[in-house]
Amino acid sequence: MDFVSIRIITDDIGRLVGFYEGITGVQAAWGNEDFAELRTTHGTLAIGSTRTVALFAPGSARPADNRTVIIEFLVDDVDAVYERLKDTVQDFVNEPTTMPWGNRALLFRDPDGNMVNVFTPVTPEAIERFSR
Repeated sequence: MDFVSIRIITDDIGRLVGFYEGITGVQAAWGNEDFAELRTTHGTLAIGSTRTVALFAPGSARPADNRTVIIEFLVDDVDAVYERLKDTVQDFVNEPTTMPWGNRALLFRDPDGNMVNVFTPVTPEAIERFSR
């Protein structure tokens, strides 16, 4: 089994795709007006409109109703990302903070309320864990 992507269901796909394009610098690949993907080297963030839910399991997903998943992006310099995003992101959970496991992390919510973590490994152990 190989992990491929995480999909977010939203009522406003244009807004959410634009948000993630802005924070990641990755251009979305649109499959159609109801589905887009932001493909990175190691994973894909898929975004689908609520209209797609009826195609695979009607009523199984509700947009803007998640408080359990954190979408994470590895970045070279979390402090620089914070400076770049501080005027565009509306809902920061914290400022860049060094965590006990060795990552410097910045948490915020996307326009649908999903938690996003951008982080940089800063201790030797964390740097080794994420070396590619």
